[in-house]
Amino acid sequence: MAKKTASTKTTSKRTAAKGDASKKGARYLRELLRVPPGEPVDLTAYDARATPGAPGGKAAALADGARTGKRLARLQERLWAAGTAGDRRRVLLVLQGMDTSGKGGTVKHVIGQLDPSGCRIEAFKAPTAQELEHDFLWRVRRVLPGPGEIGIFDRSHYEDVLAARVRHLAVPAKIGSRYGRINDFERSLAEDGVTLVKCFLHLSYGEQGRRLLRRLDRPDKRWKFAPGDIDDRALWPAHREAYETAMEHCSAPHAPWYLIPADRKWYRDWAVGRLLLEHLEAMDPRYPKGDFDVAACRERLLRET
Repeated sequence: MAKKTASTKTTSKRTAAKGDASKKGARYLRELLRVPPGEPVDLTAYDARATPGAPGGKAAALADGARTGKRLARLQERLWAAGTAGDRRRVLLVLQGMDTSGKGGTVKHVIGQLDPSGCRIEAFKAPTAQELEHDFLWRVRRVLPGPGEIGIFDRSHYEDVLAARVRHLAVPAKIGSRYGRINDFERSLAEDGVTLVKCFLHLSYGEQGRRLLRRLDRPDKRWKFAPGDIDDRALWPAHREAYETAMEHCSAPHAPWYLIPADRKWYRDWAVGRLLLEHLEAMDPRYPKGDFDVAACRERLLRET
């Protein structure tokens, strides 16, 4: 998982060996990028520019990503088709990260390769007045993917233990109770056929500064910038601590967190695409069999042609 520590050379070699092994097959990414469950999380120990498991440099990853996109599209069609025949399974991709970490970019470059009719994309912003009248999970439950769909959350129910904690939008006791409720919620989703793929896009402080400056300097990107982004950047340590706590408290075998180094956009997109592919391949959705006589229908069609 590209973890940096003040460790010995032996540990470094172990990490490097694991990275090399991952290049032999994409299925290693689910283990390579998974945040260790039940352990304290220290985001300062992870290199945001690392490229664990990548097939090579940028050019190789882009080529491999194009192939991944084609495989994803075929599997998505199978999942969608299976859903029309009663298969309740679906996927929920959760994208979380600091401002400018690339949640929208990931949606564009990874999900943009799929058939939009089988996807449900939701971007969660500050709660509306109506949403605030309800339980914090209310707005999330309303937009969950249906059978056969791939749901994508650009931010998610985790905002209520992230932004709410950093900006003191609720008392600590209330926020503390939400971790358990999120765990119960995600367990119920898994039991109902939802495959959860939770990705934290790990961006460095320095890279965020460079991306914000580019938004200011480019007229075509300036619309994405708000002066409040600078105020929010000043709260970086609090945001980091909130993410560490959320990943530590809300990780389970059925709903693990994956840490995606996001300073290199090409790696971020490649890794999320490959993780999604691994999960869909494990699900192995199948086209439904027709509930009609294929031979008879073919014969009838030929007679009428």
